[in-house]
Amino acid sequence: MKYRKLGKTGFEVSVLSFGASSLGSVFRETDDKESIRTVHTALDAGINLIDVSPYYGLKKAEIVLGKALKSVSRDRYYLSTKAGRYGADVFDFRSETIMASVEESLQRLHTDYLDILFLHDIEFVEPSIIYEEAIPALQRLKAEGKIRHTGICGLPLGLFEEFLPHAELDAIISYCHYSLNDTTLERLLPLIEDKQIGLVNASPLSMGLLGTRGTPDWHPASTEVKEVCKQAAEYCAAQGEDIAKLAVQFSTRNERIPTTLVSTANPSNIMKNALWVDEPINVQLLEEVRQRLKPILDETWNSGIPLYNRRVDRGEAK
Repeated sequence: MKYRKLGKTGFEVSVLSFGASSLGSVFRETDDKESIRTVHTALDAGINLIDVSPYYGLKKAEIVLGKALKSVSRDRYYLSTKAGRYGADVFDFRSETIMASVEESLQRLHTDYLDILFLHDIEFVEPSIIYEEAIPALQRLKAEGKIRHTGICGLPLGLFEEFLPHAELDAIISYCHYSLNDTTLERLLPLIEDKQIGLVNASPLSMGLLGTRGTPDWHPASTEVKEVCKQAAEYCAAQGEDIAKLAVQFSTRNERIPTTLVSTANPSNIMKNALWVDEPINVQLLEEVRQRLKPILDETWNSGIPLYNRRVDRGEAK
């Protein structure tokens, strides 16, 4: 397993990190014992950053993760969770709610502190509530030693353009913007690096776009994007290759992307992902797949309020 520095946090994090959303039965019904084995397998494979949220499985993911980590030395991993989103349409970024949320998360996770606390999917609320309520709560928690570092996460790249120049933050989670079909995150790297922000890239499979089974009905991508991605996955399969392997390798090979989150509740899956990272990428297949994805490259979808859904193009927001 390779490790890279996570911005100004100073953490040396594994290039592949573990997203614990699957432990909350978000994608399928899961067995808690198997989920716990998955966490231990991830740690044994050299993964040292684990991310979760009370939103995943309505607190179940945190509860199961806490059980898994209870027997593990705290110095073996970095742990992040989130605050502010608690249901599909339930958002509360008031200071008192965030403070209470962290206390509850600490209890569920059986720890005295969080390495990073992210404000979860902030594109659904006006900037004022983040500036006036949420970020001051992060700073207070940091001063109290409950959290070591502060962060924000969400889908639109426009939200990072809004907050990174003006707010004191240590890390971000960006998802679905550095994968085989969308590399627009690269255009924000100068800002991220200038501010020494710890960058966590998530969802190298673009929330299931890059697979042969087809995406679920809820996926917000356009019909064209879904079809082109499926065709690319089928092309890989016809060559005897798994597009998931190619996607994980593509996302983790870029030295400017410190770490990429993947989620599973299956021990063999997380081990397979970890092994892929150290295998050489099939450069010819990568070029062929990227060519097949060319009609929809960098296509995304809106999320949250219009303010943040500016298109990032040629390094400029429109």
